[in-house]
Amino acid sequence: MTFSFENKIERRNTRAAKWDLIKTLYGADDVLPMWVADMDFEVPPAVKDALVKRAQHGVFGYTITDSALDQTVSNWLAERHDWQIKKQDIMYSPGVITTLQMAMQTFTEKGDKVLIQTPVYPPFYDIVEKHERTLVKNQLRLNNQHYEIDFDDFEKQLKQGVKAFILCNPHNPVGRVWTKEELTKMVNLCKQYHVMIFSDEIHADLVFSPNKHIPTATVDNDMQGNIITCMSPTKTFNLAGLQASFVIVSDKQKRTELEKMFHKQGANHINTMGVTALDAAYTNGSEWLDQLLVQLQTNIDHVIEAFQERSDVNVFQPEGTYLIWFDFRSLQLDQDQLKDFLQKEAKVGLNDGASFGEEGNGFMRMNVACPLSVVQEGTSRIIYALEARK
Repeated sequence: MTFSFENKIERRNTRAAKWDLIKTLYGADDVLPMWVADMDFEVPPAVKDALVKRAQHGVFGYTITDSALDQTVSNWLAERHDWQIKKQDIMYSPGVITTLQMAMQTFTEKGDKVLIQTPVYPPFYDIVEKHERTLVKNQLRLNNQHYEIDFDDFEKQLKQGVKAFILCNPHNPVGRVWTKEELTKMVNLCKQYHVMIFSDEIHADLVFSPNKHIPTATVDNDMQGNIITCMSPTKTFNLAGLQASFVIVSDKQKRTELEKMFHKQGANHINTMGVTALDAAYTNGSEWLDQLLVQLQTNIDHVIEAFQERSDVNVFQPEGTYLIWFDFRSLQLDQDQLKDFLQKEAKVGLNDGASFGEEGNGFMRMNVACPLSVVQEGTSRIIYALEARK
């Protein structure tokens, strides 16, 4: 079956954060929103049909997650990521951020040091700081238009007594898909210094050839019990509003402790539609996903090619995610001036690079999970505004 990703679906007046907050965030209605990380594509027909069927049933009482759903998740991980897991290792959660918060409360104490790799997804900062943990940063190193891990600094930070490390793989916003060699080095160092890993792998399915997502928990059998893996179909199939995710915890004692925290905080359920969508997506969504990845690669290629001859902007080729990291530092604008330029002159709404940490100053993030015509429009607006500055 062939799926279309060119239909422009009107999302205004649906309480869509991306579209209904345009004026609030950017001060004008004519800004093209290419920021928050959801897609402007319709979900796979199999998911839509399953949700319609469930809605027509008309009763939405307490809904369970069962062994059949566990098998569906297990099958997906085996088929897409060569990861064989035990069904009893699966827990369900309203979202990856919820799981990270529960893990932070379960396995660390106030004042404990927690490592993140910057620039990184803004909620990572909140998870650490709002739980009164001590934030420790391992800044990613930019080498010839390619982000790398500074392993000397990584080990230096771990030596300070870090208790937990929040890993982002694939990395948001820089788009790296960490290699087996890189993952092995990080896992080995965490094992050496007795550091737990909370691995956010929400973009695992959105990886472009020849890159391959490798679940962190698979690189060292001895370390599996100290790795909490957070995954979800929500980025993959545009289900963010349905709040359905899962977590893999192979150590029985740690899984029990985490389950207790979920119950303590009343976050131990996912909603009826979330269960339905998760099941349908992982059961019948593989062909749709394969075609989505082709479309996303086309969109990314357009952006890369449009800017490749320019000396005033550097654009990073993402290995995974549908997010593109832009380097505007050569414009020599401060961050407020850069935001004004993009919002008021280019009329494009991107994610502020500074929200990913001070290492993001001079950068912006673009979401290209939308019809190619929209990507072309957003790209043209930026280039036109850059030309007008000359």
